[in-house]
Amino acid sequence: MKFRLEWKYKLKNNQKVHCSSEWISGMNAIQMGEELEAGGKASELYFYDEKGTSWILKEMKKLVVEIEEDPHEVTVYFDGGFNRESNQAGIGVVIYFKQGKKKYRIRANELIEEMDTNNEAEYAAFYYALNILEDLGVRHLPCEFKGDSQGLLKQLEGEWPCYEEVLNQWLDRIEEKIKALDLKPVYKVIPRKDNKEADKLATQALEGKEVFSKMLIL
Repeated sequence: MKFRLEWKYKLKNNQKVHCSSEWISGMNAIQMGEELEAGGKASELYFYDEKGTSWILKEMKKLVVEIEEDPHEVTVYFDGGFNRESNQAGIGVVIYFKQGKKKYRIRANELIEEMDTNNEAEYAAFYYALNILEDLGVRHLPCEFKGDSQGLLKQLEGEWPCYEEVLNQWLDRIEEKIKALDLKPVYKVIPRKDNKEADKLATQALEGKEVFSKMLIL
């Protein structure tokens, strides 16, 4: 989670100049705020998150401690596969996140019966990822979603329309879940070669190999 500082800098003639920092990590923001206050030249110092919520320094210190205990810096990879003969879909999800000073990876997949298209499988994979985030307690955070399904991601961004009723129903479910979790999603279309891990999980689901693992990676 990134933060931006805003403050008034006091000149020698007692005029005040509005100043603002770049987006930086919570700990760096606190360090910068402490140095600004110690210098005696800054007033009206506030910290802003990416959603526009503001805190003073004392509140910011408490917030960062709480954030360190919860999952944050979340990146989600998703993919869906479809078997035309069986009308089954395999969905795969890989989630990277930090908790405390450690980084984790979750790998998960699921087999879904009676799907109609590969596109629908992609939507189901995205929704499956949101359910995992909900179980992790991920709320009120920016999250990056990466996949090779350009249509889905562009539709979620509002850039492309969706004309298929079934897919629109999935879009509604996805958007409702994002709203309920109060996430700030960032969508990134990636080449299929960069989505191999989620693709493999989707294929394994179609093969009957169920996976759900959480691994410490740092």
